[in-house]
Amino acid sequence: MRVSASKVELYAAMRRDHRAGLSMRALERKYGVTWRTIRRALDSNWPEPRKEQGPRPSRLDPYKPLIDAMLRADLDAPPKQKHTVKRIFDRLL
Repeated sequence: MRVSASKVELYAAMRRDHRAGLSMRALERKYGVTWRTIRRALDSNWPEPRKEQGPRPSRLDPYKPLIDAMLRADLDAPPKQKHTVKRIFDRLL
């Protein structure tokens, strides 16, 4: 049975059930978590904060200067001669 609750409430419930005599294996089955999560809950009162993910690089990063140069050149061009997304893609290929 999986109990939906915040992590703090989940840790508190696991500690309460462990003090009441449930084994770690029984806690795993009851809450649907791994033994590592049970161990973390029993060892600390508060869950660890989530790790911040850094910004991921875009696949376009190496080509951004080329695209910017094309678009800057298009600022003065007549509307019929401006680059469309498809034309930029074709030129990059």
